[in-house]
Amino acid sequence: MATTHLDISQVAQQSGVPASTLRFYEEKGLIASIGRRGLRRLFDSGVLEQLALIAVGRDAGFSLEEIGRMFARDGKPSIDRKMLASKADELDKTIRKLSAMRDGLRHAAACPAPSHMECPTFQRILRAAASGAVKRSPNPKASRQLH
Repeated sequence: MATTHLDISQVAQQSGVPASTLRFYEEKGLIASIGRRGLRRLFDSGVLEQLALIAVGRDAGFSLEEIGRMFARDGKPSIDRKMLASKADELDKTIRKLSAMRDGLRHAAACPAPSHMECPTFQRILRAAASGAVKRSPNPKASRQLH
């Protein structure tokens, strides 16, 4: 069976990943072009699967360096299960913190106390924030920016 080659614009169209990001990923060693057709980079069609894995990794909060370690030298997935379990544990902690914050805010929004400052639940949230128990996470949108 012949391998299909796609130029960078075809990869961008089929994957939804902008050409600039494809070039960036190639620079970082996450994907590799197999040559050129004129001025356009050519990729093996397997790059679409690699890009899907990169997208899942980014959505799960893995850094590009961590995602890079999910590929063997030949570009095939080689995912460390311990790394996945560790990230799942990290996500569980984040979910618990965010759920507690959401529940506290919902309570404060509906609390019958005359003011938020008189609400015991809201006071508990403030004390937790002041003590550092509630750590602010970096803006997920900002951390996803590539350049």
